[in-house]
Amino acid sequence: MKGVAVGRKKRTSGLDVGATQRQEQLIRRATKTSGVSVSDLMLESACLQAEHALADKREFIVSPKQWEAFLEVLDRPAHVNPKVARLFSNSVVLAQEAQK
Repeated sequence: MKGVAVGRKKRTSGLDVGATQRQEQLIRRATKTSGVSVSDLMLESACLQAEHALADKREFIVSPKQWEAFLEVLDRPAHVNPKVARLFSNSVVLAQEAQK
């Protein structure tokens, strides 16, 4: 398996997962065919999903046309929305939000 190394390293935490019988059978079949332990398979899968979830928040893939459109929007002069400016000028609203 590629990705995050699991297996021979000292483990410091135990994660408990509630799996259905069907899910457990599927996982055990996969471990038999791949030759890894249940823990290693589950950790590797969870780490891959975590990496994808985090990458989705850090990296955006766009076409050259989309990138140009994005840069064009960034280069536009700032537009002040009068309603938003009025909202933020009201210290009562800001104080109420700070207390929450």
